[in-house]
Amino acid sequence: MPAPDIASLYASHVSVLQQRTERALDRGGFDHLVVPSGTLHYQLFDDRDYPYAVNPQFKAWVPLTQTPGSWVVITPGQRPKLVYLQPFDYWHVVPEAPAGYWVPHFDIVVIRTPDEARAHLPKDPARCAILGEAQSALGDIAPNNPPAVLQYLDYHRAYKTSYEIEMMRMASRIGVRAHRAAEATFRSGAGEFDIHLAYCAAARQDAVELPYRNIVALNEHGAVLHYTELDRDAPTDSRSFLIDAGASYAGYACDITRTYARDTSGEFQQLIDAVDAAQLRMCAQVRAGTDYRRIHLDAHLAIAGILRVFGILKLSPESAVETGVSGVFFPHGIGHGIGLQVHDVGGFAESDRGGTIPKPEGHPYLRLTRTLEAGMVVTIEPGLYFVDLLLDGLRGGAHADAVDWARIEQFRPFGGIRIEDDVVCTEADPINLTRDAYAESGAG
Repeated sequence: MPAPDIASLYASHVSVLQQRTERALDRGGFDHLVVPSGTLHYQLFDDRDYPYAVNPQFKAWVPLTQTPGSWVVITPGQRPKLVYLQPFDYWHVVPEAPAGYWVPHFDIVVIRTPDEARAHLPKDPARCAILGEAQSALGDIAPNNPPAVLQYLDYHRAYKTSYEIEMMRMASRIGVRAHRAAEATFRSGAGEFDIHLAYCAAARQDAVELPYRNIVALNEHGAVLHYTELDRDAPTDSRSFLIDAGASYAGYACDITRTYARDTSGEFQQLIDAVDAAQLRMCAQVRAGTDYRRIHLDAHLAIAGILRVFGILKLSPESAVETGVSGVFFPHGIGHGIGLQVHDVGGFAESDRGGTIPKPEGHPYLRLTRTLEAGMVVTIEPGLYFVDLLLDGLRGGAHADAVDWARIEQFRPFGGIRIEDDVVCTEADPINLTRDAYAESGAG
């Protein structure tokens, strides 16, 4: 397949953003969209800064993630303007001069101090929708984050342009390369910290460059949904490995989770294989017109069915979902939108004028409730865990006899299973960016 023309894709992307911005500004009654890239945050009682995180509203326009103090200005009918801070600074590396496929689409003004930006921003702040954090204020140019503008932009950001999907495809390739390195390091007998380092080395990204903190969990740690402790020493018996880790490319994220068994012929491997097969069926549900909440509820039925087949659950899958027992083993949502942010905005939006689509009753952790449409990119990440805290609640509750506790004890030392792919909704079959990247790298 020929390589995509990134310059052409980006030109179309900017055109879409301009159209959305014009409509959003009209909704809010503003003349200009002004977006700061953000500034550094400093630790309390110290002169050390936290890792810089660019304003996602800024990087939607330009693939710049390390340029604090810069601004984008969009005025309908005019070329977008980039006010680019390239400071005089001998303490730090100064951002290079703007270059690349995106530069011809902007009028670029280079400034040397943050305060110089004010002269290149609109004169009347009252006519500006300024999207950013409060500390980005520059004199009377202060973020106001008007709801009408944000509601419109956040809602439509769910629909990815072809350029955005290509950036996410690139991020997925990096993530898969790093996941393969992490698996190999696990199988060599290494501990969590060294697996994490192997992942970063293969991704060629430092921990602060990754889109979120790596979850690298061996054995029982796989039962902690957001386990980020990273034990320094390898366990005596390394039975299982769950890794939830992403990668970044041009400001876009991938989000990939895999689970491995040391003994590839044992029963835990069979359980992984069952979850993997079910996950692929869920990915196939990512189609235009499908209510994402339906995928989540179907996932509960699927996980409950697997628990029943493996002799863990005594109830029917339907009864397990109805009574809430399935939630003991699958206590999170089936996934979320993804793009400029790992948990992308607009997941509950009823329309581009606001409103909220509720979560299914009894499922508080679902992060997306919209009906899927072409252009949306979502994660599909079913899980099956043996969490002591939740199991203790089940044991002491009305449904304690719904499970085989001896079977649970057999699986508890393995922690849990999660498998996650990033999937593009189209007018036809979904595109699985994660599985495609694995296939390109040599295996599924």
